[in-house]
Amino acid sequence: MGAVIGRSFILLLICGVAAFLTLGWKLFDVQVRRHGELEAKAIEQQTRESVVKASRGTIYDVNGKALAVSATAETVYIDPYMLKLNGEDAASISSALSELLGEDREAILAKFANTEQRGLPVKRKIEGEEAAAVRQYISDNKLTSVYLSEDSKRYYPQSSLASSVIGFVGTDNYGLEGLEAKYDDYLTGTDGRVVRLKNVAGTDMLFSDYENYFDAENGCDIALTIDSTIQYYLEKHLKQATIDFGAEGGAAAIAMNPKTGEILGMASLGNYDLNAPFDVSDEITEALAGLEGEEYSAALLAARQRQWRNKAISDTYEPGSVFKIITLAMALEEGLVDESSTFDCGGELHGVPGRTGAPYHCWKAEGHGNQTLSEAVQNSCNIAFIKIGLSIGAEKFYKYIEAFGFFDRTGVDLSGESESIWWSPEVFTEPGNKTQLASASFGQTFNITPLQLITAVSAVVNGGNMYTPHIVKRVTDADGNIVKNAEPSPVRQVVSEETSAVVRKILENVVSEGTGRNAYVKGYRVGGKTGTTTDTVKEAAEGVKEYKVSFCGAAPMDDPRLVVLVLLDNPSPSAGYISGGNMAAPVVGKIMSEALPYLGVIPQYTEEEAKQLDVSVPKLGGKTTDEAAAALDKAGLSCQTVGDGETVTDQLPAPNAAVSPGTKVIIYMGGKRPDEAEITVPALVGLSYGEAKRALENAGLFIRSTGVSAAASGASVSVQSVPAGGMTAVGAVIEVTLIDKSIQGQY
Repeated sequence: MGAVIGRSFILLLICGVAAFLTLGWKLFDVQVRRHGELEAKAIEQQTRESVVKASRGTIYDVNGKALAVSATAETVYIDPYMLKLNGEDAASISSALSELLGEDREAILAKFANTEQRGLPVKRKIEGEEAAAVRQYISDNKLTSVYLSEDSKRYYPQSSLASSVIGFVGTDNYGLEGLEAKYDDYLTGTDGRVVRLKNVAGTDMLFSDYENYFDAENGCDIALTIDSTIQYYLEKHLKQATIDFGAEGGAAAIAMNPKTGEILGMASLGNYDLNAPFDVSDEITEALAGLEGEEYSAALLAARQRQWRNKAISDTYEPGSVFKIITLAMALEEGLVDESSTFDCGGELHGVPGRTGAPYHCWKAEGHGNQTLSEAVQNSCNIAFIKIGLSIGAEKFYKYIEAFGFFDRTGVDLSGESESIWWSPEVFTEPGNKTQLASASFGQTFNITPLQLITAVSAVVNGGNMYTPHIVKRVTDADGNIVKNAEPSPVRQVVSEETSAVVRKILENVVSEGTGRNAYVKGYRVGGKTGTTTDTVKEAAEGVKEYKVSFCGAAPMDDPRLVVLVLLDNPSPSAGYISGGNMAAPVVGKIMSEALPYLGVIPQYTEEEAKQLDVSVPKLGGKTTDEAAAALDKAGLSCQTVGDGETVTDQLPAPNAAVSPGTKVIIYMGGKRPDEAEITVPALVGLSYGEAKRALENAGLFIRSTGVSAAASGASVSVQSVPAGGMTAVGAVIEVTLIDKSIQGQY
């Protein structure tokens, strides 16, 4: 009996120890080994966490105008886990959300299928009535498997303005292009969160004291050097130029403060709407209509990338004769030429070491004869500049190219800047072969970016100092503290003030007397240089000749405050003689004519220019014939009387319209002007100013002009504001751009 009791005790002891060890292990497993896992599950079961979205920083122009802002929106989420837990109907919910949000029903239903998932987005960044309708649906049906969460949506108040610079964000609010991508780390804030207790049904517990709130930290704001007004001038005139001259490859323009390197405007056409960056134009949509599958997707992607591309920094090109500014500065700085130097041009040049076959040719087949340095620049004489380049020498020329920054990216604070394409020093300085030097001296057979060129030209005209171009002026945090402040960053002095002064004088002569005459602006001392090149790589590969025309101008030349470069890619031969002087120079002139007064540069008119200024038509209503005639005569206008009433009852053009001096104003005495809805605009391109004025007056229209002086012997209309055959109101003022036809054939 005792033995049985003993064995039973031992068995119970063993079982007890085993049970204790098992329980101890389980407690250790639960409380220690799986503590983190189970704690996380408990927190997940007992609490609901919602995100408090941080606001992305605002992008402003230099004057504080908002270019990119964030606003509150909401995102619709579904919770398949809660759907299963509370027995809600996935099919009916999917149908309702599809109808309310315009999303695919089957796609929503498929998301509900995985019942272990939580928080799957259905539609992001909804607002207004759409969000209110979803919220009402959730409330009416007491749903736990659908909810809205606060989100942030990016807006671009100026639509397409500076689109290639600003860029855009994706659905997750991270920058994808432009400054949005480059400065994403600054612009992106840190999301906050709210943690609350929830009940078994997964909804928030009422009257709970437990709630943790972690503040969101908003992103930094960025102020740019871009001036929206100057940006608008660039884009307006660049867009018109692509229409007028059929620039199939697009166009680019940059406006820079030469004294600081600040970029005041940068445009690359075609533009796109930043609020819908993935949309393409109707023309592209039509062109892609016949494609399918991968071919369509690839073509669409290529079209989008073209419209997003910033040609001003990402595309390289042969600068052509604009580069003669750099060659001129080198030679002056080295004392190899001065204003008394002369050059003979017979139209071609033989004997350049390494040149076999045809000699070098000037654009003017018969040559320019004997010319001074200033005349050689005015004439854009290739032969003169080859001689200047050879006098500099390959080694020294190459060192100046490095000093002007053409071997390096400029360091601009934008993504996507390309490198130049140059010869290696061994090839360029190869003894006995001067062909690379000869070609480079007038801007051909190498490639640079527009930004590299305008940065170098700015250094030449500002007194000789190279600055790093920049587009961001200041970065401030959500409390207004300055995080980053961009000061002008001088790189090096490349030429002396004395050399800079001589170059400015010569470039001013290019506009007043030479190939840049079509960049002339009344009242301002504008200087600059034209450029016309072909795409030599494409021509060699495909036998297709495509031109790039450009003009780089600065003003006022006694103290430059603005440098503007315009590049038109592949203009159409049907638009007239292809050259930088005929096509790009007038565009720069128009930009300057608006930008300089805006910048506060006061015009200084000559007596002759003052006579050609536009006149504001006076208000004549109620005046007698004699009084009206006297008022018009005082304004430099004349009149034509219609009717025999005692006082003026109507007039054409309307009061305050800006017209050219000498315009004949029609005054109606006792009657009203014709009640015609619209009339057809006559063809004016190619006519002289006088001929265009008469053609418009005969049609019941009026004229005002920009560009070269109407009194210039070669002045003719190159562009009209309303195309021939277009319709406009009776009495409308048609603006014409006058160019000097006598520079046809000049680069």
